[in-house]
Amino acid sequence: MPTIIFCLPAIGSEYFEMRSLEIKNYAAFADVEVRFSPRLNVFIGENGTGKTLLMKLPYAVMRTVAERGRRKQGLTKTWLQRRIGEKLVDVIRPESLGRLVRRRRGRQRCEVAIQIDRQHGVAFSFATHSRETVAVEQMPYGCRIQPPVFLPTRELLTIYPGFLALYDNHYTEFDETWRDTCQLLGALAVKGPREKKAALLLGPLEEAMGGRVVLDSANDRFYLQATGTGKMEMPLVAEGVRKLAMLARLTATGALVGKGCLFWDEPETNLNPKLIRSTARAILGLCAQGVQVFVATHSLFLLREFEVLLSTSHSRVDSRFFAFEPSREGDAGVTVQQAGDLTIEPLVLLDEDLEQSDRYLDMEEMS
Repeated sequence: MPTIIFCLPAIGSEYFEMRSLEIKNYAAFADVEVRFSPRLNVFIGENGTGKTLLMKLPYAVMRTVAERGRRKQGLTKTWLQRRIGEKLVDVIRPESLGRLVRRRRGRQRCEVAIQIDRQHGVAFSFATHSRETVAVEQMPYGCRIQPPVFLPTRELLTIYPGFLALYDNHYTEFDETWRDTCQLLGALAVKGPREKKAALLLGPLEEAMGGRVVLDSANDRFYLQATGTGKMEMPLVAEGVRKLAMLARLTATGALVGKGCLFWDEPETNLNPKLIRSTARAILGLCAQGVQVFVATHSLFLLREFEVLLSTSHSRVDSRFFAFEPSREGDAGVTVQQAGDLTIEPLVLLDEDLEQSDRYLDMEEMS
């Protein structure tokens, strides 16, 4: 059976990392196997190649196991079959679970298996006619997983006031990663040893933002406590700064402390080059502290910034890059090329950036 493997050390530790992924008949992917870095993983590809869908699958499963996987008595097969299916639907938003199965003639089946260290794992599958329930073949008894974090392309601090109540009491088209992340944003700040670890990451972020993020309990709103100028409400703060502020808040609450996992969809959206540099440094800072990070990007600037930072002598961050491309061979689906640096081929989405650079240089030479 195809496998998604999460390798964890002894039960009781918060540490986990996703080592490899193999899926069959999922969305645009026919049969794909990728091996992840325990730290930085960068997904590169044109729109429609399935980068976000690939990130949301393990996120939904990890989040489900984290909800109720700490004690065998608290986890039943019936609950897990229903909850994994519901979570996939809520996170990805198909009309039914079966819509996530790769589109081909006749009934097909998507198969997924997750191995969590050598003794623990979860395996499940679902078919084109499935509504909201998967068939679980292996249970993840005894697993302790820190809830993963998923950051969408849009920042969420400005919509936080009242969003959880809205989502829980009314039907909306927002996918559940927004709710999950807002829930983590509203958590209390950590203290003790974890606070000291968080402070190491918060320093550079707060310097880039020009202040620190605060949550006013009186009105349930976030503010940027700017140095020397008092509090500024988040809608008045530049969106790029708000995205860094979201990362800072999740660090302060401990969601990104303790060797967890971060999925970030196009972090460069609405960021100027200076903030993209700060974002790249922040991401690598999280990796250096033990967080496994998955980034989907279209930005040549961000990719080059990663490459520059990773090439420095003091960097010890393991990294892996993945290029997504629709297959040109009949019905083979999307293919994924992978390498430890940006030598991967083909980097289709970068072609236009590079060609534009060549045209600009040609224009300069002709003038």
